[in-house]
Amino acid sequence: MTPRKVLIFIACVMACLAALCVVLPGRIAFGGKELRWPTLAEVIGEEKPIHTIDTITPIDTIPSLDTLPLIDSALTPTPVETLPVAPKITVDSTTDSRIFLRAFYASLEDAGSRKVRVLHYGDSQIEEDRMSQQIRETLQDKYGGSGAGLLPLAQTIPSRTVRQQLYMNGRFTMPAQGPRRYLVYGPKRDQREDGLYGVMGQVAVMNDSLVKGSEEIMAICTPMDGRKRYSRWQIFADPTIRDSIAGDTVYLRGRGNVYGMSQESPTGVIVDNIPMRGCLGTVFTKIDSALLATFYSEQNVRLIILQFGGNAIPSNKNPGTIQGIVKGLRQQVQLMRTLAPDASILFIGPSDMLTQTEGEWVTYPMVPYMDKLLRKMALEENIAYFSLYRWMGGAGSMKHWQEIGLAGTDGVHFTRSGARKAGKAVVEWMMEGNE
Repeated sequence: MTPRKVLIFIACVMACLAALCVVLPGRIAFGGKELRWPTLAEVIGEEKPIHTIDTITPIDTIPSLDTLPLIDSALTPTPVETLPVAPKITVDSTTDSRIFLRAFYASLEDAGSRKVRVLHYGDSQIEEDRMSQQIRETLQDKYGGSGAGLLPLAQTIPSRTVRQQLYMNGRFTMPAQGPRRYLVYGPKRDQREDGLYGVMGQVAVMNDSLVKGSEEIMAICTPMDGRKRYSRWQIFADPTIRDSIAGDTVYLRGRGNVYGMSQESPTGVIVDNIPMRGCLGTVFTKIDSALLATFYSEQNVRLIILQFGGNAIPSNKNPGTIQGIVKGLRQQVQLMRTLAPDASILFIGPSDMLTQTEGEWVTYPMVPYMDKLLRKMALEENIAYFSLYRWMGGAGSMKHWQEIGLAGTDGVHFTRSGARKAGKAVVEWMMEGNE
């Protein structure tokens, strides 16, 4: 066909589709099924107004927990059978949850003479050290400290803070060809039965590799965020692993488990970024409790941030399922309160998240429901809660964030600029409680 005939054909097809949009209402039901297509107004851009942060429906108009269906209203999982923790205080819906950060605030008074450690666990929303970086910079600027904190031996996800390179037998090695990695989250094939993952929920096993020579490894970890450099390394590994340090380079020899390494200072605030892609956050009970308790105590962990919940939203429409996941998260909080009795806990709920319905991007129905359940759980467990969903503006706010370059096209993740904004909001809210 000539270009002219192709153009005429395309024009005819478009005219037929336009006529279909005008004549028919946008959907047809037949045989028990429904066929849908965009309306003419949607095609030419005359869509409904999009919510902005200033026009979001107030959170108070969302049905309360009492009007939403629950399968088990008790929401009381089996408590962790370990050492007792401090008795809980009575709260209500008006309680400012920052009162549960008082132990962390008090620990900051000693940051000039000792290390105060903050662990930030989360899903893919915190990958690349996003959000954690803003929390780290703010706390270190005010209370001292340096370094990016914990790093895995093999970094499979690039960080904006530290560039890592792995060498085996003097040759550059991709992480997939390095020591075998086991993760407490993700596919079953990458998990292990003994729970020996370490505080990062992962472990690299030297001499258990796809390539011979993993018993001798060189890791170069170069800071790249322009911040003050760290003053010491810490290596967390089995006693069978021998290490030596030369600047940004770590040399490891031997056979055994490497749980992580840390660039840090002996005093001030250390903030660790620990992303777990695709994780619901219900995995800490699968990690060896003795390893966690030892790290929390010896490293003076005084704040644990848990940022989970978003991965449960896209695949679940049943309130009972969401309730079950929150119940599992409650168990993780109870475990943390037991293993780290001196630490405060902050839970960050999921952001607004969008799905496409009838050609329009709208908030997943379970986002506000999970946000309410998580806040209720946090208050009952005496931990702080920050609602990303409310802070963004509530239902539909993610669409506005996309328009101003703060959220990605998937309607789920922040852009780097959006993550910086969110991280800054979290740490500012958190520290306002210490004024």
